[in-house]
Amino acid sequence: MPPSIKGSKKFWNFSPSFFGVNLIIAVAITFSFCPSCPFSIDGWIRSIDNFATSFLVSCVLSYGGFLFEYHFDRKMPWIKYPVQRLILESSGYLLYVIITSLILSFFIRSFYRGSVDFQNINWDGLISDTILPLKISVGISFVLISRSFLLEWRKSAIEAEQLKTEQYARQYQTLKDQLNPHFLFNSLNVLSNLVYDNPDTAAQFIRQLSKIYRYVLEVQQEKLVRLSSELEFAENYLSLQKIRFEEGLIYQIHTVQPTDLYLPPLSLQMLLENAIKHNVASKANPLIIEISIEENRIVVKNNLQLKSSLSEESTGIGLSNIRKRYELLSSEPIEIEESLSSFIVRLPLLNGQKL
Repeated sequence: MPPSIKGSKKFWNFSPSFFGVNLIIAVAITFSFCPSCPFSIDGWIRSIDNFATSFLVSCVLSYGGFLFEYHFDRKMPWIKYPVQRLILESSGYLLYVIITSLILSFFIRSFYRGSVDFQNINWDGLISDTILPLKISVGISFVLISRSFLLEWRKSAIEAEQLKTEQYARQYQTLKDQLNPHFLFNSLNVLSNLVYDNPDTAAQFIRQLSKIYRYVLEVQQEKLVRLSSELEFAENYLSLQKIRFEEGLIYQIHTVQPTDLYLPPLSLQMLLENAIKHNVASKANPLIIEISIEENRIVVKNNLQLKSSLSEESTGIGLSNIRKRYELLSSEPIEIEESLSSFIVRLPLLNGQKL
């Protein structure tokens, strides 16, 4: 049962609060007709009749309002049918008030006060008795409808936010799950080429790869990592690629490392990997990679000398993975700048405490 229904039933279904509220309404109605009655014993005695009638009518009308709210909460939620519910619940409750008031008035006049002649019913008197209940019902209806709408709106807003959070968490986990096999796949791809071309270099590559892969395993469950850790990993990764390309790769890392800034794990590795995968890196045309920090952004820049065709199979993850992870973590987008001579990516550095 939805919280709004449970809360309404607990409050209105013959609980002490239900009787307390109607008691206050009955007292207010009774003494509004006789302002001097509260100040004398005779006044209290004379008011008993009106108080009992007012209390009975108030209880019947308020409980009817609860039943309407309970029914429409289950059959016609505010979020889906706001206009239809407002019209049907309001008109239905007012009709209920009119019919109930007539029945109660007839009952009170005939059996309690003995003033109704069954041969000649005083319809004018009965109808006039419905005027006050109608006024009361407008107030009751306004309170119940407003309360029901606000409770359901709050519940819907909370559920929507929870759903969004869960969806983001699932999306981000899916993106992170790509990192481990992506890194391993591409490293093994490189290794397969080295094994045939240079077995000694392949052995050195395997030793360095084992150290780097340890970091991959350590951060695969993290949402963010410190910039210093990621820069250290980038240094190790580039030294690993240096084994492969030797003089064909030149890299520089010149940064002042802030201690309180973060970025998604393996972001730098994916940028560096893309640069190496898509560009020529030879002794005659070395690939130059630079890493620096500019205004709370880490910048990865490489000279552009694209390969005519890719010799290595591409998984299509790279920049798309990084962009999607940043979309889930921050409102700040990554910046990509490409010219005839260079390719630059700027990643925002994040404050981990704000996430």
